[in-house]
Amino acid sequence: MIRPTLDATALSQAVVTGETTAADVAETFLERIQAHEPDIQAFVSFDARQVRTEAAQHSGRGLLAGVPVGIKDIFDTADHPTQFYSPIYAANQPSRDAHVVTLLRQAGALIMGKTHTTEFAYMHTGPTRNPHDLARTPGSSSAGSAAGMAAGFFALALGTQTAGSLLKPASYCGLFAFKPSLGLVSLEGVKPLAPSFDTVGWYGRSVRDLSLVAQVLIPGFKVPEAGRQPLRLGFHRTSRWHHVEPEVAHALEEALDQLRSAGHHVSELQLPDEFSGVFDDHQLINDCEGARSLAKEFQQHRTQLSPSTLAMFERAAATTWEQESAAKTRLAQLAPRLNERCQPFDAMLGPCCAMVAPLGLEGTGPSDFIKFWGAFGWPQVNIPLTRTQAQLPIGLQMMGRFRHDGQLLNAAERVASVLSGSDQNRIAP
Repeated sequence: MIRPTLDATALSQAVVTGETTAADVAETFLERIQAHEPDIQAFVSFDARQVRTEAAQHSGRGLLAGVPVGIKDIFDTADHPTQFYSPIYAANQPSRDAHVVTLLRQAGALIMGKTHTTEFAYMHTGPTRNPHDLARTPGSSSAGSAAGMAAGFFALALGTQTAGSLLKPASYCGLFAFKPSLGLVSLEGVKPLAPSFDTVGWYGRSVRDLSLVAQVLIPGFKVPEAGRQPLRLGFHRTSRWHHVEPEVAHALEEALDQLRSAGHHVSELQLPDEFSGVFDDHQLINDCEGARSLAKEFQQHRTQLSPSTLAMFERAAATTWEQESAAKTRLAQLAPRLNERCQPFDAMLGPCCAMVAPLGLEGTGPSDFIKFWGAFGWPQVNIPLTRTQAQLPIGLQMMGRFRHDGQLLNAAERVASVLSGSDQNRIAP
């Protein structure tokens, strides 16, 4: 029997070599769903019979052969409704798949169903619970995908990120996650919120899973050969470090010590005061672009929008064109300065979230440490730090320079191997 904790790379290899079949893999995951979905509520649309039918007809080929995948409910799917967690779209049935969903199917993946999101991938939360503690939030808009992964419902999952919607749930649920550089992955068939930041991303059980999906969704993508030289890593706290809870700060410092003990170079990076405005500029742009993206819904169905989405429209209405333009100009001017400061490093490190998953399902906590780097379109990875079974997950965020996605995944693989204790290539100090 295939274990649902296997990573997608191992699962696909097992199907391709004939060690197992897509049908057997599907049954393993369907058993998990039947047992735990009533508690987790990860799915908004799920059909076990449909999954079994597709698995029985599977060719046994492809980079993702037989791998079960969850799809966030802002991606169009021809065989499931796409509802954006909004009553406005309760009967919305797309006629075709989003481009990335097509690519997943072509690679041999099994689509398990659609996962809960927040309203239009913004703030108003759904019913999904954190598998590590059902009384706590699983995170923001990619929460259904993250919680389903953590509960063992599928081996990969699609999400998106505009502010912190991919990495925050990864941190809270203890998952590997990858948000590529802005613009690398097609957004065709994905409802927009803030195009300056919207990015398709995904969850996996290992860094090699993240790289495997990148090969499927990013044409021509390659991860460079792993080197043996010590990594040069920069740790940046940002001006919001004082919000980090002691438990999280301690776990991050321990991780940095582990990396140094393994022979890698970790040094602190300080940025000028001008970068402290990035958080507010991101929020301002997010609000203005979000209001434009949802203008039709606001005009025609205002009473069916949540208070949090209506508040976004109020903030956008109070923002002038000149203020939005100035915010975009500031980010554009800071981008080359950030690139120059980070040039000496193979990757950057920082907190993913300031806290562990908060209690309750309505508030998901701030996304500041994630959106700081996302404001510049940089690729980002969450590395789950090793915790005891009684401890809640904490994530280490890794960032690479814009369009240096392969180098980031390479560095993330090496960092993850050190932090998991599986590093076989320790570097002599």
